[in-house]
Amino acid sequence: MNKIGKPNLEIFSETLTSEAKKNKDIIVVTSDSRGSGKLVPFGRELPDQIIEVGIAEQNLVGVSAGLAAGGKIVFGVSPASFLTARSLEQIKNDVAYSDCNVTLIGISAGISYGQLGSTHHSIHDFATLRTINNMTIVAPADNFEASEVIKQAVSYNKPLYIRYGKKPMMDIHPPGTKFKIGKSILVKKGEDLTIIATGETLQRAYLAYEILKENNIHCSIISMHTIKPFDKDTFLEFSKNSKAILTIEEHSIFGGLGECCANLIAQNNIDTNLKILGIPDEYMINGSQSDVLDYYNMSPERIVEISKDLLNK
Repeated sequence: MNKIGKPNLEIFSETLTSEAKKNKDIIVVTSDSRGSGKLVPFGRELPDQIIEVGIAEQNLVGVSAGLAAGGKIVFGVSPASFLTARSLEQIKNDVAYSDCNVTLIGISAGISYGQLGSTHHSIHDFATLRTINNMTIVAPADNFEASEVIKQAVSYNKPLYIRYGKKPMMDIHPPGTKFKIGKSILVKKGEDLTIIATGETLQRAYLAYEILKENNIHCSIISMHTIKPFDKDTFLEFSKNSKAILTIEEHSIFGGLGECCANLIAQNNIDTNLKILGIPDEYMINGSQSDVLDYYNMSPERIVEISKDLLNK
């Protein structure tokens, strides 16, 4: 059994602190999120490299863009639900259109806030940011991906959005795994169906894989950590050679991973069964992240049942 690591947010903070100690041009801008963003150690060790703007997400994006225009490497940190909704115009114009070297960190993303309800959930961020030109979108799955994306963000030099959750995550990738923004990772390979997951839902796909294997069903598992630019080549290769495709995301079924896959299947005339698992078009139930994902058919057990149904169609 793969061991459980730390919350990805903690890995983000540890990695960013390490990188910022080596580079004084790295600046963190946060909107009253030092605690929830696990940035207290960063502020303690590097007080001259962190700026607090208070609960003012639009200002956070504008200040981040201004600092980047002045040559700084900027990480803007705020809850994903507010950062990608309240500040959408600033992200579009100040960061993406102006081509600023800003990495926006959406903390407590997806349904990490659980019982706080729909006002605090960010199940829209993939959809809205995908429509903005010059914006890269990444959802790390485990501690490895959470750390590697920050190391690459330091020298990425383009607008970038990364979302992180709060729950401790299983270590999925073995030593020696290579990570590159824009290139998916093949976690497991099998000939029956392909399960594509992004972000923290990869853990659930991995657990489902173990059950399916016991049932003599062999599936491929792909970590599609980058939503944009999408790894089209890998997706097309596996969709053409799989009996079915199942996508899993902690996001609305509209405008995210699943719809991106459906678009490619349709435009490339691929004959395969596709099922999109995500949050349906409704105000979701309140509960923990695990409770909500289980309710919407994203438990490992339901993923197994849905996979079997897809293969039997």
